[in-house]
Amino acid sequence: MAYGGTAVNPQFIRDWALACADGLAASRGEINDLNVFPIPDSDTGSNMANTMAGAVGALDAVAADADLQTVTRALADAAVMSARGNSGIILAQLFVGLADAADLAVAENDLGFNRLCINGLRLAALSARRAVAEPKEGTVLTLLTVAAQTASESAARPPADLVRAVAENSAEALDLTTDQLPELTKAGVVDAGARGFLVLADALVSVVTGVANKRRVYRGSLSGPGGLQIGECSADGDTAFEVMYLLDGADAALIAGLRDRLGELGDSVVIVGDSSAGSEQFSVHVHTDEPGAAVEAGLALGAVRDIRISCFMLDAYRAAPGANEPPPRFKRAVVVLVRGDGAEELFTAAGASVVRADHGVHPSTLGEAIRATDSAHVVVMGNGMMSSQDLVAVGAHARSTQRSVVFLPTMSMVQCLSALAVHDPGGEPDVDAFAMAEAAAATRWGSLVRSTSKIMTLAGTAEIGDTLGLIGSDVLVIAKEQSQAATALLDLMLSTGGEMVTVLAGSDLADEARTAIVEHVRAHYQGIELEVHEAGQTSHLLQVGVE
Repeated sequence: MAYGGTAVNPQFIRDWALACADGLAASRGEINDLNVFPIPDSDTGSNMANTMAGAVGALDAVAADADLQTVTRALADAAVMSARGNSGIILAQLFVGLADAADLAVAENDLGFNRLCINGLRLAALSARRAVAEPKEGTVLTLLTVAAQTASESAARPPADLVRAVAENSAEALDLTTDQLPELTKAGVVDAGARGFLVLADALVSVVTGVANKRRVYRGSLSGPGGLQIGECSADGDTAFEVMYLLDGADAALIAGLRDRLGELGDSVVIVGDSSAGSEQFSVHVHTDEPGAAVEAGLALGAVRDIRISCFMLDAYRAAPGANEPPPRFKRAVVVLVRGDGAEELFTAAGASVVRADHGVHPSTLGEAIRATDSAHVVVMGNGMMSSQDLVAVGAHARSTQRSVVFLPTMSMVQCLSALAVHDPGGEPDVDAFAMAEAAAATRWGSLVRSTSKIMTLAGTAEIGDTLGLIGSDVLVIAKEQSQAATALLDLMLSTGGEMVTVLAGSDLADEARTAIVEHVRAHYQGIELEVHEAGQTSHLLQVGVE
């Protein structure tokens, strides 16, 4: 294929279109997450990807030896026919502009790459702005304008330099969109449709130069339609429906009146024509509370077909995580991370679903355990065995419209045991979770571990092999023998009072230490209840909780 002043091979257009489709498919989720304007319905990536896929699919029916005009017009017509959402309609205008530029190139006998690129972007930018009833800066319209200006300024440069300049200037303009629209500024994101256009510009660079641009991931808004509650799609408040249809046989002179009428009925009005040589065809898009009236406005001008009406609230609800899952079979569940065979038996008997974490646990494993409970409300206790960042990630993926997940900040298995002791499966979820959290927080906890290195502590210098007594994360006891460390730790923890002591013995706790604990409590703390459980963990010689 040739570029510059030599005629562009139509196969180049096919290759670029396919690269665009692949790029949009790969970026679909990222673009959806950015979608906060004009409606935060998280579908811009999907709409652009579906529109592009439909356009590329139509090329299969175009003869392999078809000329440039035939290929570009087939791509444009299919993009208009396949357009989804206002982002899809504007995307279609890029290919309509390219097809018009190809017609102009043939008329002027100049099929060079630069000329085709410059005219295509210029015509696309102009027609896209005309198609939108209320153009806004900070959207894909801005990037189209920047791209067209950059291409024009690079007319004398080699094609590779021209497309790289278009992509880089578009990327810079994309970063600026955050400050150009209040909705984007509030969410701290770039415009979703503009991000989609950058995918197309990068695809052009890849096809022309053979080198793909590597872009950072543009982070989406943490707030979105996930918090939307399902209800009826009514005409109260903001527009509730998106209406799209194809209009055939309408007089182009009357389209301005249709745009005005739809503007009275709603917003986000976009109307584009495919500029084909056959019958005039327009793709119509509007957000409105009166979908019937929006369709009737089109019927007054011509034949309406391929009508698509969607409710934003229902779409957001159906797209939310878990919306398509069957209703959970159970009301409540508790999931806990534990270490040791004895601990697994103990917590299972207490009514919890157990996830073993003896050698660490992957967040996906905990997420699967939460979903496996098949419960509407799930309380999770990590017991210090998973980082807070990982727990947050688990919650984000495990929560759904059908499942709430609450994480209690337990740092030990003994705190978890205290929480389970007050768990009321039949109570109100929030009240029960609060009571469990309160019980865990009221449990002072300590542990014994073996020192594996020489370290400085609050209690002095510990040598390798010493037994360390910790309260929380602070080392307050150092002893040569486990028995000495255990009794000293109990004295410290009971110095501020207590009614019950719970000990979870590890697999390496010496029998003498077990005996010393029982005898020490009986001799010095009469009236205090003592429970010793063989948990079998290897991470601690023992864990002790005082309530």
